[in-house]
Amino acid sequence: MTTKNNHKVVAAQTGLFLLVFAAIVVVINVLSVGTNKRWDATKNERYTLSQGSGRLIKGMKEPVLVDAYVTKGLARLDVYVSDLTNLLKEYELASGGNFEFTIIEAKTDELKERAKEAGLEPMAFAAQTETGDDQAAIAQGYLGLVLKYGSEKDTIPLNPGQAVGLEFLITNKIREIRDKADSIKHKIGVVTGKDELKLSDTNLLPRRGQGGASIQAILGQHFPFYEFVDVDLKGGSAEVDASLDGLVITQPQKDYTDQELQQVDAFLLRGNKSLVVFASAANLKPADAKMKAELNTRNLEKLLSGYGLNLKKNVLLDFGAQFQTPVMTNGGITAVRYPPVAQVADDSRLESDKRTLDTGFAAFFRLQEVAFPYPSSIELDRSKQPTDVRIEAVARTTPNASELTGDTLDLSLRLQGWQPKPPFAQHVIAAYAEGKLKSAFASAENTKVAPEPSRVLLIASSEYITNPFAYSGNGPDLGPQFAQFAGAGGDQALLTVANPYAQRYLTNTVLSVKNTFDWMTGDSDLLAISAKIIAEPNLKYASIQAASIPVDATDEDLKRIEQDNKEQRKTVQTQVTWTLTLLMPALFAAFGLIRWKLRANKQTNLTLA
Repeated sequence: MTTKNNHKVVAAQTGLFLLVFAAIVVVINVLSVGTNKRWDATKNERYTLSQGSGRLIKGMKEPVLVDAYVTKGLARLDVYVSDLTNLLKEYELASGGNFEFTIIEAKTDELKERAKEAGLEPMAFAAQTETGDDQAAIAQGYLGLVLKYGSEKDTIPLNPGQAVGLEFLITNKIREIRDKADSIKHKIGVVTGKDELKLSDTNLLPRRGQGGASIQAILGQHFPFYEFVDVDLKGGSAEVDASLDGLVITQPQKDYTDQELQQVDAFLLRGNKSLVVFASAANLKPADAKMKAELNTRNLEKLLSGYGLNLKKNVLLDFGAQFQTPVMTNGGITAVRYPPVAQVADDSRLESDKRTLDTGFAAFFRLQEVAFPYPSSIELDRSKQPTDVRIEAVARTTPNASELTGDTLDLSLRLQGWQPKPPFAQHVIAAYAEGKLKSAFASAENTKVAPEPSRVLLIASSEYITNPFAYSGNGPDLGPQFAQFAGAGGDQALLTVANPYAQRYLTNTVLSVKNTFDWMTGDSDLLAISAKIIAEPNLKYASIQAASIPVDATDEDLKRIEQDNKEQRKTVQTQVTWTLTLLMPALFAAFGLIRWKLRANKQTNLTLA
């Protein structure tokens, strides 16, 4: 019968298909045995080691020894540990014998004590949902890496919620301990002679009549492989030393001449050089409690605009994310709000062209919040450079920012608060240009282009590297003999606010500056690795729009908006759960029924041979 023959043909075809499929699986497994290679189809090679990391490890004088302390027992932890183990295996395979690791699950008292002695802290891990439902399970233990190289040792605390960028974190730490152990120095030039805000500025904290901490002192103590060199451009008659890895310009009080700017440009055109500018249009004087600001870009816009980073002559007031802290007054406790300091926090819900802080960029790597005192806006002009030069924003205000213009501004602290003044808009306040840069002063006669990629980063914040309230509120340095007079000569209102500012922001400020120097001095391999920090796109709640926050929103308003967003996410998650639970099986069942019906009709219509 024809029906019987058809069944035999179908059975034979199905058997042949299964045999071929099984053979393919066997061949793939045989080929993979002994190679430990993985095929990575992700955009940023998320699951394979970059060649740059391999070259760094292979070139080490001694092996890098890694103890990886892990905790298992929750699904999220198990997946994270598996990915971490695979990554460490990639390092080992690429190292040529210069990388060894041990996975340690600290369950015994002895292993727990070893983890503590190595510098790791015990952690509690909970399985929970984003919507804040009750926790399903809790695990306690250790999660971190202990790296040893020569006489140096350091630790990397890990977080299962931050799997992206792990290779950059490990490779950068390996580079740090190598530089310390092998006494490798990275020379960074700092432009002087402009009455500039210095890296050695001692206004990070309120002073007691004498000097205090500075970013340069902190970095010198913990990261001695950075060597800071003063660079005096001498009106443009002196070239920038070609042996420097990069050049830093901090907030100047004097104008740059065209000749000086051309010397900076010539330095970048050597290729594989970096320029970082920590400056905005707002110029405030130290120990000036009146906080009078002169708006002047000191001619820096002539240089920066040539790289597509147009520094504007304004000061931004961000009413959507401003610095605020409670203070005690005669009338009780009141909240001080100060919008000239933008509190820039990461919000992954925002689209890339609206995102306030790019935590995938090296300078802000994994920093959830950074303060930008007295920011100015940056206008990006990609037409100023070749198409292969990347010009990107990495920090923005909220859409509730307004701008102040003029020649002088009163930026003094006001307990009564600042009145929002429209129009409001979102502004770029940090951006970079990277690639084979064309001269900022390009013309028909000047067509110079860097032979290798160079980098320019503009953080448009005049007091980014200090504490703005201590900078304006501290009195003069009177020497150690006046140490007993707390805050001698300073403004007590400003110094009261300086303490909470330091507690909340200074750690991230120091880390950001340190990360920036890593970005400046990193070779092409390390810079290429940083591209892997950018995460694969997360699933978005497309039906949920980011809430519009009023410029005069109170803390209660912000809590209510966040709660509303959480409820909307929970509703969407419930809909998705039931869709996957009921709708998908129903569709498969309907497909099976339709196919069965079609086959039954076909068999009914068959005629006997």
